Amino acid sequence: MAVVGGGLAGLTLGIACAGAGIKVAVIDREAPADMLALPFDGRSSAIAWGSRQVLEGIGVWELLRAEAQPILEIRVADQGSPLFLHYDHREVGDQPLGYIVENRVLRRALLERAAALPDLSHLAPLGVEAAEPGLSGTAVRLSDGQTIQAQLAVAADGRNSPLRKAAGIRTVEWAYPQAGIVCTARHEKPHRGVAVEHFLNSGPFAILPMTGNRSSIVWTERLETAKRMMALDGAGFTAELAKRFGDFLGEVALEGPRWSYPLSLLHAERYSADRLALLGDSAHAIHPIAGQGLNLGIRDVAALAELIVDDRRLGLDLGNPGLLGRYERRRRLDSVTLSAVTDGLNRLFSNSIEPIRTVRDLGLALVDRLPPVKRMLMRHAMGVLGDQPRLVRGEPL
Repeated sequence: MAVVGGGLAGLTLGIACAGAGIKVAVIDREAPADMLALPFDGRSSAIAWGSRQVLEGIGVWELLRAEAQPILEIRVADQGSPLFLHYDHREVGDQPLGYIVENRVLRRALLERAAALPDLSHLAPLGVEAAEPGLSGTAVRLSDGQTIQAQLAVAADGRNSPLRKAAGIRTVEWAYPQAGIVCTARHEKPHRGVAVEHFLNSGPFAILPMTGNRSSIVWTERLETAKRMMALDGAGFTAELAKRFGDFLGEVALEGPRWSYPLSLLHAERYSADRLALLGDSAHAIHPIAGQGLNLGIRDVAALAELIVDDRRLGLDLGNPGLLGRYERRRRLDSVTLSAVTDGLNRLFSNSIEPIRTVRDLGLALVDRLPPVKRMLMRHAMGVLGDQPRLVRGEPL
């Protein structure tokens, strides 16, 4: 099997399959050392409980556990409103709702685990020129001139996926008039594992607890305003950050660099083609309003790895149409639903229209007072609602 793209989703799939005895080549344009450098990616990711189960099941979680901050509570509030929604992990069990992990920490753990698996070849930095399907397999041509023969190719090469485009798979996509500003804030008081999401007129402002007295900031802002914020000096940016952060954790200071990313939605019309499966951002990219983008990709990994391992045990060709069809059916509803929900929430909360604001605030308060509904939403956020793959359920492949 050949996985094109060695990002978070691609490496996770390669590790899951190689750990089950399947020979996997993961090919990536980026050098591993560059991917671990702080300037490469300053984001942190919310790892839902179900995704943590996947990472534990493939031998990655122990390598990053010490640097993962449990999320014990989530507080969602609209700007200036006394009404709010509050999630407490104790309402659904003893386990945390999820964790916040720096992307570079997760990458380091994935690379370490990948290096320990004899059935995984990590080819980087190398590009892929083409993936040409045939009757017995796919010929993956690399930029150094070599060719890899694989029964199945997996496109984990991002939202601008060259493999998806070469396969003629169309997408539905649009750009939001927003950018995401990402940074780390250090504060005086402990956060006690509480994640906070404020809905401001320009978009959500999330304060996500990290290890120590630190929080990851995911700040959605209008494009022009985001440009102005990024152009400020350190003191000016920190002042703007503090205005939105508030004083509930004491004095706030910027720690490290800041980044800005344009925000968009993308959804592939199909998740597969001849001997090709789409994974993660190559299949779907959503608004970060709920912090579920990586979790969606990890559920792709869990579903595809389970189908691949089961078919290999039966001695079947891993590129068979039946496997690809089952993968598409298992993942489409989750992806389409979450894409629609995050898009709708962003549109609902990123405005100051008074009647709409009143209705949404009442909605938050109503959900907070309906324990069965709230528990269902909490389990959905934890990635454990419904019929999930074995790895998500904490079972071995």
